[in-house]
Amino acid sequence: MMLARVADSLYWIGRYVERAEHMCRLSDVMLTATLDRTESATQIARIALSAVGDPDDAKATNPYEAALSLVLDREDPGSIANSLARARENARQVRDQITTETWERLNLIHLRMTDPRAPQAFADGSQAFLHDTIADLHLFKGAADTTMSHGEGWRFLLLGMYRERAQLIGALLEVCFGDRKRRTITDHTALTSVLRMSCALEPYLRVYTADMQPRFILEFLLLDEDFPRSVRFCTARIEEHLAVLSRHVEAAGAASPDRLAGRLRARLQYAEIGEVQAGGASAFIGAVLDECAAVHRQVYETFVAYTLEQRLPA
Repeated sequence: MMLARVADSLYWIGRYVERAEHMCRLSDVMLTATLDRTESATQIARIALSAVGDPDDAKATNPYEAALSLVLDREDPGSIANSLARARENARQVRDQITTETWERLNLIHLRMTDPRAPQAFADGSQAFLHDTIADLHLFKGAADTTMSHGEGWRFLLLGMYRERAQLIGALLEVCFGDRKRRTITDHTALTSVLRMSCALEPYLRVYTADMQPRFILEFLLLDEDFPRSVRFCTARIEEHLAVLSRHVEAAGAASPDRLAGRLRARLQYAEIGEVQAGGASAFIGAVLDECAAVHRQVYETFVAYTLEQRLPA
């Protein structure tokens, strides 16, 4: 069984890297929208900021400054720069558990973000800066997948990544489709931007063509079986990795993390979009996010914060 501190660091590397990539994409879409000075551009910025827990209407009217803060503000614990710094620090602590290729790629991204010239590079070409960062994060994930042994360490890394992705996409869906008090998003540009925030535009078009309907977008990002950024796909991978990892420890009964993940996966596998909307998308998405949080807590209790007596032989 892997040391608790090692499992914890690998799990958080996956989470921080996924969070940084998601923030890059939100910032990119927000900046693209500013090229068209319309009400939909402000709405897109409002969606992006609300999805990261910052529903400040004043910031939505100045998307460039909001994006700059999301990317480089070292005082903001949720910024891309801070997420990558934390991922890199966790990687440093478990340097012997990851390959040279994964370490070098993550270190290079961190150095770019902390470079004194980074603010000027962002000002000179913000979208190029963000696209390069996303590409490097993809290279990190590819290096991890193709150079690390697919054992416990790799599974904890992927577990963190899919756990974070499910939470981030769920939060975005909650903002866009979950709150009945908010006006339904019907603007074509705004709906397209929601798909771009999830890296889902092209996969969506292959399934639904150009029919931009809120119901279809919710169904695709929440319940699609094959799209790797849908909540259903993420929860299936979470269960898959936990099922293997839980074999190495004494399961904590009905509350073991793989059981909780199995229930969450089943909730999404057997859900139908009509029933979700009839019962209230907000209630359904909220329940999914609550169960994701429960899985996280149980992962910690099982693999990280367990008592010594739980691991010592009787």
